[in-house]
Amino acid sequence: MGETAAFLARDLSKDSSNGFVSKSKELQTSVNLEDKTYVIGGDGDTLTSSINVKIYNNSTGEWVFPMVLGTKPTGSKSHCSVLLGGNRILIVKGDCSVNDCAWFLEVDTKFVGQQRENHGSEVVAWSKGVIGNFEKPIVISGPSGVGKGTLISKLMNDFPSMFGFSVSHTTRAPRNYESDGVHYHFTDRNTMEQDIKDGKFLEFASVHGNLYGTSIEAVEVVTDEGKRCILDIDVQGARSVRASSLEAIFIFICPPSFQELEKRLRERGTETEEQIEKRLLNAKKELEQGQSTGLFDHVLINDDLDNCYEQLKKLLSLDGNPNINTELAHKSVMDLERIPANFSVMKDDQKILITCVDFETICNKPSMFVLDISSMSGGAPGRTRGLNMYTLESVTIDDKLIQN
Repeated sequence: MGETAAFLARDLSKDSSNGFVSKSKELQTSVNLEDKTYVIGGDGDTLTSSINVKIYNNSTGEWVFPMVLGTKPTGSKSHCSVLLGGNRILIVKGDCSVNDCAWFLEVDTKFVGQQRENHGSEVVAWSKGVIGNFEKPIVISGPSGVGKGTLISKLMNDFPSMFGFSVSHTTRAPRNYESDGVHYHFTDRNTMEQDIKDGKFLEFASVHGNLYGTSIEAVEVVTDEGKRCILDIDVQGARSVRASSLEAIFIFICPPSFQELEKRLRERGTETEEQIEKRLLNAKKELEQGQSTGLFDHVLINDDLDNCYEQLKKLLSLDGNPNINTELAHKSVMDLERIPANFSVMKDDQKILITCVDFETICNKPSMFVLDISSMSGGAPGRTRGLNMYTLESVTIDDKLIQN
């Protein structure tokens, strides 16, 4: 958490018609964007129900009720809406915890555009805002026999509190010893196919008539626990993750030569000749794709396991010289546990000023805070991370200085 001495802002709340800031009235706000007015809340919203969304088309005079994707925020006693960059709307909820106050309604992002095309109808998507920095998930790929499984095991053993695996989904029936949510998330085919269509999966494949896949939510859960999620997937899966909204580090593990890879596969003694030939055929394709430009951020050659492991640790800043920019450093406003119901919001570039009305005199706590969205990343259907929130000492509005 940090503090800033001053903040300069224009009072946008005086002009909600510009689509920047709209204060809730009867639990409803409206934001104008080109020929559309997005109406957020209302229609009987309660504290236990989710916040509704509808769109008024100013050109046709008709109401549109969009398909709403993502995890929907629950209702609150008040909220403010702030238009960001023409493609998403920030919702700041009142009378709720700081960790639940920031939500993003995406209206014209890449993900929303893809889903609009897939469904052939109007689409919006919710994404929960998360305060604090985070470590990006790690995608590790490589042909069978290259040693990536051994490298991942060494990471997990040496740094058990830092790394975690996501739990995959499958449509096959659980075996006797398997538990739902532990070994797999077991689901039915219709549900999983719909979730795939809705963009909830990073990657998926059909194996022996059953679907297997990694959902964005499964990866987000590991990140929520303060761990870096490791994804051990093939090159095609890595390509799907790269095309998604998830920001990750992509690492490809190579053998020193194709001949060495074949030698390792044969020395394992776990496959038939037919299986070895199939793995080698797939390996050739993966090596060609894995070393092509644009897909992987780093390529490591596993000619010596210990040496390759040291290189991997260095890439992940685990060699004793941590990268300050990527250290896990959750930030929060320690002086403010909840946003009160009565508050106002103003926007200045990438900073949102939150003023809690009468909060300081009632609770003897600071009443002005800044929600900094300059480092935000991610988005629907996952979380929007990298937000920062800090106490404000003073603010200048229309040349008038206001001190906290």
